[in-house]
Amino acid sequence: MASGGLQLLGFVLAFLGWIGIIISTAMPQWKMASYAGDNIVTAQALYEGLWMSCAMQSTGQIQCKVYDSLLKLESSLQATRALMVAAILLGLVGVFVAVTGMKCMKCMEDDQVKKMRMAVFGGVIFIIAGLSALVATSWYGNRVARAFYDPFTPVNTRFEFGSALFIGWAAASLAILGGAFLCCSCPRRETSYPPTRGYPKNAPSTGKDYV
Repeated sequence: MASGGLQLLGFVLAFLGWIGIIISTAMPQWKMASYAGDNIVTAQALYEGLWMSCAMQSTGQIQCKVYDSLLKLESSLQATRALMVAAILLGLVGVFVAVTGMKCMKCMEDDQVKKMRMAVFGGVIFIIAGLSALVATSWYGNRVARAFYDPFTPVNTRFEFGSALFIGWAAASLAILGGAFLCCSCPRRETSYPPTRGYPKNAPSTGKDYV
């Protein structure tokens, strides 16, 4: 029962992490304009994501523009896209594999060993997906931080971390943690030895022979 509860907890955490990775990938707030200089602009807020850039007016209206050409984008942004999409696809595969190996599912009940292996394999896939998202978000965040502290970057064009980065970091951590719980939910094999058979004790001799 304990391993089943740990397995269910791991699947829930990994599934929530996968949903968070999808949300983070779709959000345009990967970096937001920083107004740390003397010229503070409050008329609009600028955001940039993996797929589009957006501008929010002071009235609350948001206007977004999808990037025109894939070939015009920076190679680092293309790599970040690829890693996040790979994390989403791996998470989708991990969901199906882990569900097959869940103890509460009736699939593959006749072979418990294969069922447990499927759950562990699903956990490994979730860990790989979480690592892909973690590398992508950390790489993007490192680029934003380096550009922010670069003295040659104009003050009005500096960006800070957006909310999508924080969601991506949290989601990647949940996916890795949930995958680790799925991998640890497999009970250890215990070697069973046949019970030792005691030898009958010789009855004490009374010195009398019965005929």
